[in-house]
Amino acid sequence: MEASTGLYWLLVAGGAIAVAWVARRRGWPAPLLLVLAGLVVSPLVPSIKLEPELILYVFLPPLLYSAALESSYLSLRENKRAIGMLSIGLVLFTTVVVGGVVHLLLPDLPLAAAFALGAIIAPPDAVAAVAVGRRLGLPRRPLTILIGESLFNDATALTVYRVAIGAVVGHGISLIEGVGEFLYTAVGGVLIGLAVALASGWLLGRTRDALVENTVMLLIPFATYLGAESVHASGVIAVVIVGLYLGYRMHRTGAGTRVLLSSVWKVVDFMLESIVFALIGLQLVPVLSGLAGRSPWEVAGYVLAIFAVTVLARFVWVFPSAYLPLLWLKSAPRPPWQHVVIVGWAGMRGVVSLAAAFAIPEGFPERDLLLFLTFSTVILTLLVQGLTFPTLIRKLRVSSEREEYEDNLSEAAAQQAAVEAGLARLEEVLREEPGDQIHGEVIDMLRQKSERRALTAWERLGGGTGQGGAETPSRLYRRLRREMLAAEREVLVRLRDERRLDDEVLRRVTAELDFEEAILER
Repeated sequence: MEASTGLYWLLVAGGAIAVAWVARRRGWPAPLLLVLAGLVVSPLVPSIKLEPELILYVFLPPLLYSAALESSYLSLRENKRAIGMLSIGLVLFTTVVVGGVVHLLLPDLPLAAAFALGAIIAPPDAVAAVAVGRRLGLPRRPLTILIGESLFNDATALTVYRVAIGAVVGHGISLIEGVGEFLYTAVGGVLIGLAVALASGWLLGRTRDALVENTVMLLIPFATYLGAESVHASGVIAVVIVGLYLGYRMHRTGAGTRVLLSSVWKVVDFMLESIVFALIGLQLVPVLSGLAGRSPWEVAGYVLAIFAVTVLARFVWVFPSAYLPLLWLKSAPRPPWQHVVIVGWAGMRGVVSLAAAFAIPEGFPERDLLLFLTFSTVILTLLVQGLTFPTLIRKLRVSSEREEYEDNLSEAAAQQAAVEAGLARLEEVLREEPGDQIHGEVIDMLRQKSERRALTAWERLGGGTGQGGAETPSRLYRRLRREMLAAEREVLVRLRDERRLDDEVLRRVTAELDFEEAILER
């Protein structure tokens, strides 16, 4: 790679992180601001075409893996019908509808090529929708459905995309062969994911070293994706399976591993997502360069028609799939219509669609036009649906306040039960240990720490205030202890500056203070 290219990517990463920082400071949705910033600066900077391999092999595996790690396997299983209807059914439906419309608009375009565009556009990217939904308190079930859809829909779309591309470039296959390839890809991805998950779980269970375990965790998504794709199975499904399995078993790892893991993946997600959404906007000039000689009005008509069909197809599918199964599944939960509307409007497309479009082979019929139509659909869904998504949530008055109260109540009860178990174990140890080996002050400290943790959980149900709006004892304790920690850090830094304390000792001591403050923030 040339030095100029490396400098370009360094500037892209730095600029994307700066824009994301501004969005976080202002409380704005970072993905949308990054796309807008990319569109604005695209004519002003050298254009570098988005490499599909960069997205599919470098960005996609860790982002999928991180999302799967943080997802609840049990919640996804509870909503498997809705997630399956979206990640498989809706992707196929959108592919057919969009492909049919494209074939009507461009009758000279082969039907398989039109279906390839439909498959490219079909999978939404829920990153922006989930980020906005969490910030505005969207209830757990629609959030879980959107997350589950985004985890699995890429696998469906990319498989259909490969079949359609093969049909156009001369590797045509029958419908039965296409279904067989789809099943092989999906089942192969599941089997490889399970094999890697079991092997990774076995390895991580015997390492017992937080640094080594987290390094291995960073390598797992890339190894899994490459392994699955090398045998033409679904790397997406394989990575998601591994992430869900390890996330479900995360409680079996050491506390140090979990603390470090959370920090590592927050940084990875923040950096990769910032770069990815900036890259979407930066493709404006490369995409426009292939439209020379075409009528702008004709192309604009194609863009609006495909955007409208893409949005409408999601609503046409979402409402029947949410309510028709209730006719024969009497025990299935009946979702509020507001939740269905929100899921229907959360159809923002992302960088996977762009990567698939750029991967269309040279010489493919109307390749430049298909690339521009994909880019336009991605941009319009991100800006039109993304910018109006917060307003829609507020207008529908959808809130998770009741869920938050129930979560706090469950947490308080669980904390109480855990504290009682811990105190009971302490009493057992005291009965087993000779009395002169344990000081009474230590015993009192242990009891007070456990009781304070349970008290904090119960106080949270009251909003953290006591009678008359006064601070509760636990909140007062946290505030005063933070003041003490800040004073301790100042002294330690001053001693280091006076060369009375070595830097290595300072890092070790301040790390202990940082862990305690992290617990206080929790």
